[in-house]
Amino acid sequence: MPIESHNIEISSVIRTHRQSRKRKKDSKEVEKFISYGSEEEINKVCAGIQQKKLFSDDDCDEIERCIDEVVKNGERNMYKEHTVDRAPLRLKYFFGEGYTYGKQMNQKGPGQERLYQKGVVDPIPKWIFKKLVKPLEECGMIKKNWITSAVINDYYPGGCIVSHVDPAHIFERPIVSVSFFSTAALSFGCKFSFKPIRVSDPVVCLPIPRGVATSIFGYAADSITHCIRPQDIRQRRAVVILRRTFDNAPRQGNDSSLLNHHKILNHHDDHRSSNRHRLSLDSHRSSVKNHRRSPRRSEGSNRDVERSSKRRKEEKRDDKDKQLKTVVNQQEDTTASMSLVKMSNRKRAKPFFM
Repeated sequence: MPIESHNIEISSVIRTHRQSRKRKKDSKEVEKFISYGSEEEINKVCAGIQQKKLFSDDDCDEIERCIDEVVKNGERNMYKEHTVDRAPLRLKYFFGEGYTYGKQMNQKGPGQERLYQKGVVDPIPKWIFKKLVKPLEECGMIKKNWITSAVINDYYPGGCIVSHVDPAHIFERPIVSVSFFSTAALSFGCKFSFKPIRVSDPVVCLPIPRGVATSIFGYAADSITHCIRPQDIRQRRAVVILRRTFDNAPRQGNDSSLLNHHKILNHHDDHRSSNRHRLSLDSHRSSVKNHRRSPRRSEGSNRDVERSSKRRKEEKRDDKDKQLKTVVNQQEDTTASMSLVKMSNRKRAKPFFM
């Protein structure tokens, strides 16, 4: 059974860069989880985080055995096609609901994620409801019968997940997760670069010990990205993410649901787009009218082209005549000069020697 839950004071586990310099005696386990954001940024993020130490070591051992069983079933191909998602140093298992993300998306960008069609992923295992969801309901972290999606991320040393925001048009808030196998960290506000993989310093680096339940909402869930850095996964670590999907969240192959989902939010945008559509229609009509008048203009333009080509030909002829005249004049000048030289040579007297 879960231990008596107690809240973890988030500000007490966040270690800033300045504090890490002052406290050199701290253990290396804590020292590597350092936050680099300003005091204002850190406070904003921490205001949207709740943590509880909810599961004992015995509870963790029992749940970890269940996770190992899930991994074995995946290796035996016992799950549906979209239940298991394999990546280097990370395995993801969708239960209840699955959704497209990353390279799976037909159109890139936030807001383009789609739920899979119902029935293409396996249902949530009973042990998740019994061993995880029920304790979370009893301690008040989630409402009863609220969870519709469970995801297991199984990380191996060096594994990671890039910075992202859980799709706000698919999942309600809060986002609840429970960590197992080892201590890791959830980092906020990082930027990734690749080949080789590098991660910038986090605004907030939140330590997540084994058996701790974490809930993010507000600014921490919607206004800043979160990730798992590769340097923070030193040992195998698994996390069970528990969420609720919107009833009218968009699904693959059903874009009309997306329109219904954003009908109220996009009312003004639709009005603007309709005005743009009218303007485009007006421009199209004017272009059609101009196109009808184009034959007359084309005839006149052809005549102008012919006239200009004749002028160019005449100008070229005049230039050639001028060049010929200059050449003839130069030749005449040279012959005249040669004749003068000969006459001068004849008039010179021959030298007389004694």
